[in-house]
Amino acid sequence: MDALKRRLTYIAASLLAVLAIGTSGFCFIEGYPFFDAFYMTLITMTTVGYAEIRPLSSVGRMFNAGLIMAGVTVMFLAIGAMTQTIVELELGEFFGKRRIKRMIDKLENHYIVCGFGRVGRGTAVELQRSGAQFVVMDRNEDRVERAIKAGMLAVLADATRDEALRDVGVDRASGLVAALSTDADNLFVILSARALNPKLYLAARVVEEEAQEKMRRAGADVVFAPYTITGMRLAQAMVRPHVHQFLEFTTQNLGLKVGIEQVRVPESSEFVSRSLQQMQLRRDYGVIALAIRRADGQMLFNPPADAVISRGDHLIVMGEPDNLQKLEQHLVS
Repeated sequence: MDALKRRLTYIAASLLAVLAIGTSGFCFIEGYPFFDAFYMTLITMTTVGYAEIRPLSSVGRMFNAGLIMAGVTVMFLAIGAMTQTIVELELGEFFGKRRIKRMIDKLENHYIVCGFGRVGRGTAVELQRSGAQFVVMDRNEDRVERAIKAGMLAVLADATRDEALRDVGVDRASGLVAALSTDADNLFVILSARALNPKLYLAARVVEEEAQEKMRRAGADVVFAPYTITGMRLAQAMVRPHVHQFLEFTTQNLGLKVGIEQVRVPESSEFVSRSLQQMQLRRDYGVIALAIRRADGQMLFNPPADAVISRGDHLIVMGEPDNLQKLEQHLVS
């Protein structure tokens, strides 16, 4: 886009320069009034074939001959540059769409973010930071371009249409976030996505509190009300500022390189049937076990040292990113 702007600037500057030189020349050499000089220069540059407005002297004709050569050259270059620009834009858009389609077709167990407004943008940034594969869908061309400039995979599409969801691989996806501007659109997306992929993990954003239950009945696994959550966080910042600061550190990395991660314990892991005390997470990995999410869905907060790990459990642990990655690699090895 910057190259296109520079090219158009050069074209406009060249045309204006020739027009200014021709107008000035006719004014000083032949004594034309300004408008007559401008008109004479314009018809000369465009080679429309009109006759001279007034008879020209020998010097004037010599100047006009040079103006014809310069004007015609600049006009042809301008036409050629504009044609090249149009062709490049058309081809670039065509091949760009094909490249994006090929990239989407290769995605497996990815996430789909429907909407790139404030909520969707925050979701996409967090997914990008965590290294997850995802694709953004939005009906606004400017938002799609903004997502692409941020290094994200994005498409201009209507997420409420089944065909658009199929095009981004909803049948192969792991999860979908409905973050469109209205609750009705998000509800429609949740219904469509659940029908297209019953195993899909669905999260939705709602504006009205009464829409939360409807969204869950439609099939959403998680429903967030941003305004309600923001109000709760503001209240926490007032009455429990240290707790709020701790949450900010662990969720947004504000000055402290600490994060909270969930790590699944596969069947083949050597940690199966071991207790937290035997695993020595803090000593060997530098992480703290905050909770254990059992395979049956039960959540065990602040687990005791003798809590035994079973296959399929998820450890909710906190620590520095490198240590969390080290633990995850050890579990799956």
